[in-house]
Amino acid sequence: MLHTRRSILNRSCYGIGGIALATLLKEQNLLATSEQAATRHFDLKPKAPHGFGQAKAMISMFMQGGPSHMDLFDPKPELTRLDGKDFPGEVKYDDAAGASRECMGSPWQFKKHGQCGMDVSELLPHFSRITDDVTLIRSMHTGVNNHGQSIYALLNGQVTGGRPTLGSWFTYGLGSENQDLPAYVALTDPRGLPVLGVDNWSNGWLPSLYQGTVIRPKEPRIPNLDAPLSLKGDAQARYLNFVQRLNREHLEARPGEADLEARIQSFELAARMQTAAKEALNIDQESAATKKLYGLDNPAAAEFGTRCLIARRLVERGVRCVSLFTGNQTWDHHNNISTSLPAACLYVDQGAAALVTDLKQRGLLDTTIVHWGGEMGRLPVIQNRAGAKDRKSVGRDHNTYGFSMWVAGGGFKAGHMHGETDEFGHHAVKDVVNHYDYHATLLHLFGLDAKKLSYKRNGTEQVLVENPQARVVSEILA
Repeated sequence: MLHTRRSILNRSCYGIGGIALATLLKEQNLLATSEQAATRHFDLKPKAPHGFGQAKAMISMFMQGGPSHMDLFDPKPELTRLDGKDFPGEVKYDDAAGASRECMGSPWQFKKHGQCGMDVSELLPHFSRITDDVTLIRSMHTGVNNHGQSIYALLNGQVTGGRPTLGSWFTYGLGSENQDLPAYVALTDPRGLPVLGVDNWSNGWLPSLYQGTVIRPKEPRIPNLDAPLSLKGDAQARYLNFVQRLNREHLEARPGEADLEARIQSFELAARMQTAAKEALNIDQESAATKKLYGLDNPAAAEFGTRCLIARRLVERGVRCVSLFTGNQTWDHHNNISTSLPAACLYVDQGAAALVTDLKQRGLLDTTIVHWGGEMGRLPVIQNRAGAKDRKSVGRDHNTYGFSMWVAGGGFKAGHMHGETDEFGHHAVKDVVNHYDYHATLLHLFGLDAKKLSYKRNGTEQVLVENPQARVVSEILA
C-alpha cells in the first residue's frame, strides 16, 4: 500500500491524540483496567436486600394526568359552602389563561366506608369496598406544577429525564425470582402511550438489562414468541445453543461491556419466554368468578381489568415490578370534568379494587405493594369558564402542592388515612409526603438502604433518593 506524506501525518496525529486521551483518562482515574471492567457484571438473578424487607414485588397503577382528589378522596365541606364564590386566598395556577377564582365544590356525594370510616366519592364504588386494606395518603406533594416534571419526580426522583425509574432500581437492587420472564414489565393502554412515552419505564444510565419490558395492550401482547416452522423443536434448540456459545465467546473477549452483556441476556431471556410468557399472559386459565371480579364481563372496565389480572399473574410468577399506565393524560380534566371524570373512574375502578382483593385472598398482598395514583391533583377553582352559564364544560387546573394517592400491602398499614390538605384541598398542610419521602419508604419496605443502593457513574455514586431531607414515612407502615 502506498503511503503519502499526508496519510502518514494524519495517522500519526490520530495516534498521538489517542495516546494523549488515554494518558489523561488514566491520570484522572477514569480509564478502567481490564481487571476493573471484569468485575462489573450485571444480571437479574435474585439478590439479598440490605436488611429485612416485607415487600417482594410492586404493582403500580399510574393514573397519568392528575385525578381530582377533592372529587374522589378528600371531601371539602368549606369548598362546597363557598361554591360559586371567589376563592379567599392565593391560587397557584398552571394555565393562567383559563384560570378563574370561582370556587367549585364537588358535585359528587361522599360517604364513609369500612371500619376505618374512610370518606370516598360515589364515583369509586369498588374502591369503597377495599378501604380497610389500603392507606390513603391525602398529603402528597411534588411542587412542580407540570405533567412531565411531576411524572419524573414520582418515577425517577428528579424533575428531569434520563434517570432510572423505580422499577429499574428495584430490579437492579434485587434481581428477579423468575429467570424466564422479564423482571420489570410495563402494561400500556390501547388508547395511546402515556406522556413522556418510554421514559416512564426507562433504565436511565443503569445497564439496559434493567429497562422495563413493554407488554402490548392487544394480542399479540408480545410479538414473535413463536418460532418459525423451520426452526421449531430440536432445530431451534441446536441453533440457540450455537448462538449462545458464539455470544459468550464474543463477550469473554470484551470484558466489562455492560451493554453487550445486557443484550445477550435479553436474547437468552426472549428464548425462555417462548413458553413462560405465553403461560403467564393466558388468562383463559382463570376461573369465571375471577374474571367477573375483575370486570371482564363489563365492557367499560374489561380492558383495564384484564391488565390488572395479568399484573397479578406476573407477580405471582416472580416478576419484581409491574407498571400499568392509562392513556395520554386520561385524567387531565381541564374541561368537561362532569363527564370525563366519571368515565375515567369507570374505566379503572373495578380492576384496581379487584387486584387488591385477589392478591389478598391468594396470600400475596402481604408481600406485594399496590399503588394507585397520578402525578398531581386538581385545583379547587373552576377552569375554562369562558362565559358559559352552566358548568357542563368546565374543569380544574393542575395542583401538585397537595393531592391524594393510595397504597396497599407490602408492609403498609391497612385501613389508614394519612395527612391533610387545607380546607380547600390546595396545599398539603399536615404530615406532608414528598416524592422523595415516598421513594425512601418504598426502598425501606423492600429492605433496601437508600444510601447503599447506588450505581457508580463517571466516578460518582448515583442514588434514587438524593434529597438529604428524605425520610421513611413510618406513620404509614404496619
